[in-house]
Amino acid sequence: MPNIGYSTPFIKSGREVKIPLAERDPVRVVCRRYLRVYGVRRGADRTVREEGMATHLVIISDREPLAWVLRTQRMAFPAGRAATGLPAEGDRALLYTTRGCYRNPTRDRGRVMGLAIVTSPVETLPEPVVFGERRFTSGCALRVEGLAPVREGVVLADLVPRLEVFPDEGSWSVRMRRAALPLPPADAELLTRELGPLLGPRSERLADYTRGTEWDDGT
Repeated sequence: MPNIGYSTPFIKSGREVKIPLAERDPVRVVCRRYLRVYGVRRGADRTVREEGMATHLVIISDREPLAWVLRTQRMAFPAGRAATGLPAEGDRALLYTTRGCYRNPTRDRGRVMGLAIVTSPVETLPEPVVFGERRFTSGCALRVEGLAPVREGVVLADLVPRLEVFPDEGSWSVRMRRAALPLPPADAELLTRELGPLLGPRSERLADYTRGTEWDDGT
């Protein structure tokens, strides 16, 4: 396993660094703590971060799964390529609803609308969770910290020019074709700051999100 220390010119200060490597070898960064690698692919920079809390944009594309997530405080992920880059226990999840989530894409916009903490590892589910024709084979537990009013939240498209995770503004939506997207620290800070004033307690806003879905308990 290669070691990379402070003297390596690729190391930058802060929680995230990028290290160009041509192979898939694991990386151990020597800076008093071990760092882990995510987003690894051949011929590309590897993003590594300190063990501990990271922030992921968790992408939800339909109101039924959204209601299930908020009611059960669980998250499920599909198998295959769309399930890469998933959060770890202790990470933050910024919940994002696509413009088609409420089945009216001409009226709605994609919004960051909730904040949660991942409270368990992502593990294979004993039985897949099924919504329509989609099967979700792994999942984790969440603690929902707050929700924006239903159909409100931070419009992601408006902030794309300021977000590092979308280096090409013209094709930013391509990066959203996945279950979860790891965010650079600056992006996480910006989105969390913009979302904060809109958040209210889950207990007060859950009914608005579940109303008319399978997960509506009539309250």
